Amino acid sequence: MRVPAFVRLGRPLFLVGGFVLFALGAAIAAWQGYPIDRVRYVLGQLVVTAFQLMTHYANEYFDYDADVANHTPTRWSGGSRVLPAGELPQRVALEAAIVLAWIGAATSIALVVLVGGWTLPTVVAIAVLAWEYSAPPWRLCAAGLGELTTAAVVTVLVPWLGFSIQVRHLAAAPFALAIVPLALLQFAMLVAIELPDADGDRATGKRTLVVRFGERAAARIYATATIAAFAWLPIAAALGLPPRVAAAAALFAPVAVWRALRIREGRYDRIGFFAVFLLIATAVAELAGFAVQ
Repeated sequence: MRVPAFVRLGRPLFLVGGFVLFALGAAIAAWQGYPIDRVRYVLGQLVVTAFQLMTHYANEYFDYDADVANHTPTRWSGGSRVLPAGELPQRVALEAAIVLAWIGAATSIALVVLVGGWTLPTVVAIAVLAWEYSAPPWRLCAAGLGELTTAAVVTVLVPWLGFSIQVRHLAAAPFALAIVPLALLQFAMLVAIELPDADGDRATGKRTLVVRFGERAAARIYATATIAAFAWLPIAAALGLPPRVAAAAALFAPVAVWRALRIREGRYDRIGFFAVFLLIATAVAELAGFAVQ
């Protein structure tokens, strides 16, 4: 049973976002007329997946006390529950995170040698911010910066890596227009999955946005960020985002409005699921919009 527990400890379901957002960056490059280099693509995806798994295992280790104190975990929050249940020793999570950090570093070096350009600062930023999200000395998730850090890494740097390693001349305007709503949805998602964890985080001194401002204020922030993500789409279309991309992403606006209204009423049922759904579904919609030539 140790192998299944180890796999669950890494929370593989969350890897989907890394694949979708990296592919989105590459799709924007292809939409601009650049053929996709498969070697660069595979190496870039390996970098993203290695550092993402590193973050998952490191978070399980460094968040152990908060997870133990959390008596209201959900499928999307509160960790994998493998370590609090005693299925594996704590050190396994840290050792796995360190091994994955080395794998990510080695793959990053290969990608930097192959591509050059913006690759080095991008992979360094991904690695440092991903590790320091939960690890000391910065431990950003406990210092009130975890939400912004995650949005920056997952919805900006990951697709930026997928985009920048494929292009010869950076034309970042369409990229930026497409990324804004996803960054807002990622930020909102972090707030949503922190809501059920608030008591455990508060008890262990983890100063998330929900702990700092309280559940009701955080719920309003979640609702505002979610609505803002979809309100941005017509603006982005006017500024140059392909209309089919904006239209595809806007398909999920009714779900966003429905969820925002429920949250503002204090009804938090399945908040984590729908926050994750809106991010992934919107990202997939944008990916499809760019991929259709």
